Amino acid sequence: MLFQFITQVCEAPPPIYKNQTVIELSNRTKKSPEIFTSATMTIIIFRRWVSVLYPILLASILLHYCRGNSDERKVHIVYMGERPHSPSGNMSSLLAVRHISLLERVLGSASLAKESLVYSYGRSFNAFAAILSPQEVEKFSKMKRVISVIPNHKLHLHTTRSWEFMNFSPGQISAQTEGNVIIGFLDSGIWPESESFNDEGMTPPPAKWKGECHNITCNNKIIGARYYNTGGMYDPSEFKSPRDAMGHGTHTSSTAAGRKVAGASFLGLAEGTATGGVPNARIAVYKVCWQNRGCSNADILAAFDDAIADGVDILSMSLGSSVPPPFFEDAMAIGAFHAMKRGVLTSASSGNSGPTPATASNLAPWMLTVAASTIDRQFVSKVVLGNGETFPGIAVNSFKLNGTTFPLVWAGDVANYSGGSGVINAKNCLPGSLNSYKTAGKIVLCHSIVGDLTGVAMANGLGAILFNPVPSVNDFAFSYPLPATQVRTGDGDAILDYIRTTENPIATILVSETWKDVMAPYVASFSSRGPNRLSPEILKPDITVPGVDILAAWSPVASPSGSPFDTRKVKYNVISGTSMSCPHASAVAAYVKALHPDWSPAAIKSAIMTTANVMDPRKNEGHEFAHGSGHINPVAAADPGLVYDASEDDYIYFLCKQGYDNTTMELIAGRSNASCNGVAPGRAWDLNYPTFGLVVEDGESISTSFTRTVTNVGPPNSTYHVSVQMPSLVNVEVHPTVLPFSAVGQSMTFTVKVSGPKIVDQPIRSGAILWGDGVHVARSPLVVYTITPNSMAALPFKPAEKIRFGDQPGRLEHEILETN
Repeated sequence: MLFQFITQVCEAPPPIYKNQTVIELSNRTKKSPEIFTSATMTIIIFRRWVSVLYPILLASILLHYCRGNSDERKVHIVYMGERPHSPSGNMSSLLAVRHISLLERVLGSASLAKESLVYSYGRSFNAFAAILSPQEVEKFSKMKRVISVIPNHKLHLHTTRSWEFMNFSPGQISAQTEGNVIIGFLDSGIWPESESFNDEGMTPPPAKWKGECHNITCNNKIIGARYYNTGGMYDPSEFKSPRDAMGHGTHTSSTAAGRKVAGASFLGLAEGTATGGVPNARIAVYKVCWQNRGCSNADILAAFDDAIADGVDILSMSLGSSVPPPFFEDAMAIGAFHAMKRGVLTSASSGNSGPTPATASNLAPWMLTVAASTIDRQFVSKVVLGNGETFPGIAVNSFKLNGTTFPLVWAGDVANYSGGSGVINAKNCLPGSLNSYKTAGKIVLCHSIVGDLTGVAMANGLGAILFNPVPSVNDFAFSYPLPATQVRTGDGDAILDYIRTTENPIATILVSETWKDVMAPYVASFSSRGPNRLSPEILKPDITVPGVDILAAWSPVASPSGSPFDTRKVKYNVISGTSMSCPHASAVAAYVKALHPDWSPAAIKSAIMTTANVMDPRKNEGHEFAHGSGHINPVAAADPGLVYDASEDDYIYFLCKQGYDNTTMELIAGRSNASCNGVAPGRAWDLNYPTFGLVVEDGESISTSFTRTVTNVGPPNSTYHVSVQMPSLVNVEVHPTVLPFSAVGQSMTFTVKVSGPKIVDQPIRSGAILWGDGVHVARSPLVVYTITPNSMAALPFKPAEKIRFGDQPGRLEHEILETN
């Protein structure tokens, strides 16, 4: 179509052309002589004039379009809030007509409006995506009933032992009860033939299901599969279907809801029974992420629109911003809000930008934001030098060298000078930086600890040993396309010294062993931290869940390490990231939903947070800003005793406090009584949230009160007593101190008054409020912190320019993304 063609031309890099005239002349000399008549001569002359003028004319049109009519036409989402109600039930069709009408009004033509429209969202909310110029974006932004116009940012991708480590045995409830729950995955698709998705013994989908399967065969396990691609352009390695070419979506969906598969392993490593947390739950797939093209906001919002209307119960989203935009300029927050309105909880990863503070994404209070922690299993691959010294390294290394030693070189000594590379690039083993004549068949010692070792593979290196020149945490294992391992900084220095002092240095790298990590669980170094950039009083992340070295199903067409040099094909893979922790939390949410189908998203979230195991502060720098409420406890989450519930009205009040106006709230809620009248913008600490956060200005004393309401979901006659855990110098008073319940569903309100002198010695002081009845304990962290030039929260709060999608196969996305 014209709009898409012109947009692609305007956005594409300048092409490199050969001299077309020379090509045509050279081709003509090879043709047989032509017989000319007057008619044919006229046609030839006309065609030649057209061949000359048409490119000039097209170039003129494109130049005017790309420069004159707009600086650059791009896909934008025009968000207008809640979907209106229609007695006839055909509101989606009516909204599509309205969206075309709005576009026609701005673009001036019905045909241009239809060409410009990318998506009409009308199944679950009111919005559309279209190709717009900056001038057209400005016009839509000024319309009264438009809440926001959102650029279509591209996103990039953010188990046997993990469930056992959490003392949880999947399949504890009946298959019928668990089978009533449907988890929707916004990811890179799924490999439906994986044994983890067999439907043996499963009944047909629940009657509430309204989804569809596009271009793959579903069963009673995978009951829905859709795919979305705004640009309509595909990488040659991709499938034009929900089928997974990357492995990521297959891994996350099997982590949450995969069937039990005995003997699963990654090429013999981590062998055991692979299972999801809710192996009988149903899976609905929404493919929004694509090989080498990432994911787009427009696709993600389309997936939300469908998933909510299809009838999912839980949404699992291993996606997030590097720096999150305001709530209603964020496709994920918008989609999750409308999901919440319809009783669907969205579980989302916090991101992989840790341990830097204030990097957590998915900050909306109606989302469950998930950090990543370790389990008690580490993959250790040892290096053995020619002198007999042995150094343990961290890696998922399945390559067997059988103890054979090979020449060992330091990357800094084998730079590819003739290729224009210097020592700095060579030390980090970057692609093209190594001299293949000096590295072929050898093990290379590199500085870098990130990347896929493409540089070593390109230079025909046999293997690699990596270390960071600056001491750092080494708490998760990469997978590589060749024998490789990561050693500690000091060990790397010792290996370098061996190379420099030995005439013919040699080494070998051993296959990975499984070691027990007695320190686990602790928050992974890569896991993004708080505090919350958008609402500092709402503590984020909410919970920490295993996300390190997780074994789960994989797409057999995807490289297990993410390297184009890795030709291994596997059915199960080991990777790390908050993308891996998110589906664990999604499974627990589904487990709670199965047992309590009438609970609200906020109640399910509260149950998960207030029953979490307390994390050891000595092993978790950053405290609640790293792990949230604590380490997830699936069994306890099903029976929390009390919950901090919240409705749409509570979130509307929260948004009013955040500065949103009446018109915006009425559009978002879809009703005129959702107003901010009488609500002054201010702090958000009175949202009925399961945690307490207080930001104190630098130099000010501590003084505030929180109000919370808890609902009894345990035995009817239950009496809860409060206890407070807080460091000295911070005074906490709770009123009342006893909550006597006499019925299930009964709610009671309490206040927490916090006071104390100004914070001087440390920027963070944390404790907890605990309500217990002798059987249940509902624990809520209380954090008081200040933002000073030297505190962990003192970071620039800037809007996001680009967004990341968790992690790539076998490695994490580490590059720093630009901001405005």
